[in-house]
Amino acid sequence: MPDSRRFLQLDVFASYLFDGNPLAVVIDADGLDGDTMQRIARWTNLSETAFLLPPTQPQADYRVRIFTPRQELPFAGHPSVGSAYAAIEAGLVDAGKHALVQECAAGLLPVQVVGHGAARVIHVQAPPARLSEADEALRAPLAAALHIDLARDQVIHAHNGPHWILCNLAAAATVRAAQPDMQAVAALCMRQQAVGVSVFGRESSGAAAMAVRAFCPADGIPEDPVTGSANAAIMAWLAARGDRDGYGLRYRASQGREVGRDGYVDVARDDTSGAITIGGNCVIGVRGQLQLAPLH
Repeated sequence: MPDSRRFLQLDVFASYLFDGNPLAVVIDADGLDGDTMQRIARWTNLSETAFLLPPTQPQADYRVRIFTPRQELPFAGHPSVGSAYAAIEAGLVDAGKHALVQECAAGLLPVQVVGHGAARVIHVQAPPARLSEADEALRAPLAAALHIDLARDQVIHAHNGPHWILCNLAAAATVRAAQPDMQAVAALCMRQQAVGVSVFGRESSGAAAMAVRAFCPADGIPEDPVTGSANAAIMAWLAARGDRDGYGLRYRASQGREVGRDGYVDVARDDTSGAITIGGNCVIGVRGQLQLAPLH
């Protein structure tokens, strides 16, 4: 008999279907091993697939494991936001709770829920980011891969679960016009053991203060539509720079237009604790059952 599990696919960081970053969520993932989860993630072929499990720590409301088509991640932003939304929709947590705790490989992460139903907004606290300088051995090939001249202070490594290579391109127009060599970016990320390269710059008008793009070709995702962990890492870098770029403690980032999406990420930093949250809307596109026939 097939093994049936509840399944959702939803768009994260968007109020309308087809605008955000799709996330597959296997609701009843208890009993699935890591190899099976990885096979399912390769099959869905989305940037990430999330698996909801009973928590192992009493403080947590639910547990999630997150996989790209290539690897498991200790944390990722849009799967964390989407998993909280899916856990509420599936009845795994009380829909009336406004403060949740997500258990993942990166630890216990606070989740704030604002509103109800279709208007519900999920804010997830990202793990603290560890920043390290990029040397010339990274900067030169990265500049060649992006076809953009890069000064030393425009590039940094950021680890907040995944490892991101961040590039401050200053202006949104430069971000949106970028046409990277994906094969070169993939090779660079493999050498650096990074999930991807994320570039950002200031928007001068519109609903967002920042334009962001994230390139993850080594994981089979040439350009990720909307990326929570990269946005959180960018805020950590801005804070470490003393906010000399002037974004402040709270702003909205636009991401996805270059791949036909229109996602928005609300990014905030607590001035006292330094904790960074990323948040946004979700919309469900698919509700159903995942039928797992015996695997060979």
